[in-house]
Formats: sequence, structure tokens, C-alpha cells
Amino acid sequence: MNTLEYCSLRYILLTSSPPPHQQVLSKKMSGLSIPIHPTTHNPTLAWEKLKTSQRIIKLNVKTPTTPPQENMLRFVCMSDTHCLTSHLQFEIPDGDVFIHAGDFTRCGSAAEVEEFNSWIGSLPHKHKVVIAGNHELSFDPRFTGQSSIRQQHKTAHTGDGLINEIPDLGMKREELKAAVTKQNTVTLLTNATYLQDQPLTICGIKLYGTPWQPEFCNWAFNLPRGHKCLEKWDSIPDDTVVLITHTPPIGHGDLCCTGVRAGCVELLTTVQTRVKPKYHVFGHIHEGYGVTTDGKTIFINASTCNSSYVPINPPIVFDVPLSPGVLK
Repeated sequence: MNTLEYCSLRYILLTSSPPPHQQVLSKKMSGLSIPIHPTTHNPTLAWEKLKTSQRIIKLNVKTPTTPPQENMLRFVCMSDTHCLTSHLQFEIPDGDVFIHAGDFTRCGSAAEVEEFNSWIGSLPHKHKVVIAGNHELSFDPRFTGQSSIRQQHKTAHTGDGLINEIPDLGMKREELKAAVTKQNTVTLLTNATYLQDQPLTICGIKLYGTPWQPEFCNWAFNLPRGHKCLEKWDSIPDDTVVLITHTPPIGHGDLCCTGVRAGCVELLTTVQTRVKPKYHVFGHIHEGYGVTTDGKTIFINASTCNSSYVPINPPIVFDVPLSPGVLK
């Protein structure tokens, strides 16, 4: 579809009424805390129970070939590049805001962060927004942080602490240890705005970025499913227009090649019943790349690498209307 068709589709989807079951759920949830799903710790089973009451529409979106209109803010989204930006086989589309939804490194070493910072600095986009993912070990204070945090893990574990306890995921243990020895690696990311449980407003459009995910090999920003994850989602402002997480919600871009679901149930509930962003951008599950909608929010898995860690998936682009009188 071309840009006009895409914008028309976006308007129809985001202004249509939710199905009756969603209207009832919204009324029940209004002013109340989000509940923990009884099977949240088994997302595959949870989705089997949820899917009959969910609306999933897959969107086939092509990269626009014309510049955005003056009253539109163009977003260009990528994720999970894993130090492979030099191997990209496509051009990065121009736009106003570039988003990277995490896993821009292999393990968060200083050299990897500097390489990514140089690459993102070369992009022409006026605004560049980045969150971390589970591979940015050095951004997570559980691995490198205040001395009290490091001492806590050395007491609870042995040797070098938590870094010795996690699976190596095919990397050398020495590389992982070296990655977390340098303090304040996040300060090397000078060519973008880094968000960690923080909002950012661009031209009147509120974004919110958060790196947390349900437990996966106990790497960076991992939390137990259920209450611990929900505590992070509770911090997302209600007026968020573009939500950026590393993890997908359950049911959207979260199906692994093994047939299991990896998304977060409480994240989906938070998105659908409280925050209701226009767009939700994420990555993490490479094989989940693509765009879906429930008729209210457009869900974007922007993973650049496929399941074989080949960076073949092009960026996903969308336009957000600006309020009258707002200039880019």
C-alpha cells in the first residue's frame, strides 16, 4: 500500500469502536489496578485463553517513497541490530524521529556502544531515541551499578557475581565479564536520547521508553512475569502516544520459531485498558517482525535481525499528525 492508503487505514483503525467485550473490560478496569492473569507465567497457555476475545489484524506496510507532510511527524523504527549495522542491505528512510527499541549491541561493551553511537550519529534524523534491551548488560545496574548492588550479587553468588550465573548465549565468558567492568557505559551514547522508564515529548507527541522484559536467560533488564513486570508498566503515562518497549506484548509479534509465545500478558492489558497508545514499538523476538493492530493501537515489531541474526528486515515507518499550529 502507498502512504495515502496507509494513513487512511491508520485513521480508520484508530477511530473505530472496540468490540463489545473490550468495551465491557474497559469499564471494569477504569480507575482500578491491572490484574495479574492467572496463567501469566505460561504466556503460550495465556494466549490460548485470551485469543478468542482479541482482535488481531496483520498490516502489510510499505516504506513511504515521498516526504512527510508538514503537519505529520515521521517515525523510523528499528530494533535488534546486534552490532550489525555495517551489514545492512538497505537504506535508512529519512524522517523526523529515529527509534531504536533495544539490543543494539551483543553484550553492551564500551566498544560496541561507541560503534553504535557513531552509526546513529551519522543518520540525518533530527531526533534519535534509544532504549536498551536484554543484550545491553552494561546498562543494567544489576551488572554494573552502585557498589551496594554489586556487593549484593557477589554475596548472593560467587566469584564475579551475576555475570557468572547467566548463560553465555554463544559468547565468550571473558567478553561478558569485560563488558560489565566499565562503569557508566550509557554516557557513551551521546548521539541519541536514551530513555529508561522515562517520557519524552517531541513536537507535542509524548513518547515513553522502557527496557524491561519478562525473564529470558537472566540477561539485562529481566524481571519475573506478573507483579514485577507490571510494576514497570504501571509507570507508563496514560497520555503516551508512542510507547517503546523492548519486549512485545502477548499476541503481537511475540511468536517464537519454536511455537511458544514470549510476550507479556500484563503489558498487553496495560496497553489496551489504560494507556491506549496510538503506536507500540518493540523488538526482542526477531521472528515476530511486522505490524499488527487490535483496531485501536498499532503494534510494531521492528526487529532488524531475523532469527538467524541476519539484518534483513527494513525499518518500519509511520506518520503521526501534529496538533494545529505545531511546527517541526
